[in-house]
Amino acid sequence: MMLIKIFPATITDFKTIQEVGKETFFETFAASNTEEVMQQYLQSSFSTEKVKSELANSNSLFFIAWDDHMPIGYLKVNMNGAQTELQENESLEIERIYVKADYHGKKVGQLLYDQAINVAIQHQKKSMWLGVWEENPKAIRFYEKNGFVPFSKHSFKMGEEEQTDILMRKLLV
Repeated sequence: MMLIKIFPATITDFKTIQEVGKETFFETFAASNTEEVMQQYLQSSFSTEKVKSELANSNSLFFIAWDDHMPIGYLKVNMNGAQTELQENESLEIERIYVKADYHGKKVGQLLYDQAINVAIQHQKKSMWLGVWEENPKAIRFYEKNGFVPFSKHSFKMGEEEQTDILMRKLLV
């Protein structure tokens, strides 16, 4: 039986975040984008400088899911000014729940999501929100199952292409 453990990440975990981030993003979105666009996005979004600065931001928290000694996914949540969009002090943003494809359907995403709920409660947040790509029905169903409802949309740029994310929210109180 698999025993998944989740631990907070620190600046020393930047390589793990980079590797898991690149791998999971590529697995999820490569089929919908050109190789060139994917490589540009992966290089800029998961560069050492960017990942280290995100890990150093006290309003962003990272948690890594481990299967024994192997990292299999991670969670990134943002509070206050670190939020990508709403910047509401009473809200917590789930920016990323990334899980390696081999672990889809094994409750790893749910464990990471539960960790986000715990952070929101610890920080006395009234709601949680996130953006999810409109072409990712599996993720949308996951969030709906966990009580999120759509409230808006925003554009996400992949290369020159505008993609649409559905913004979803869950009230906690």
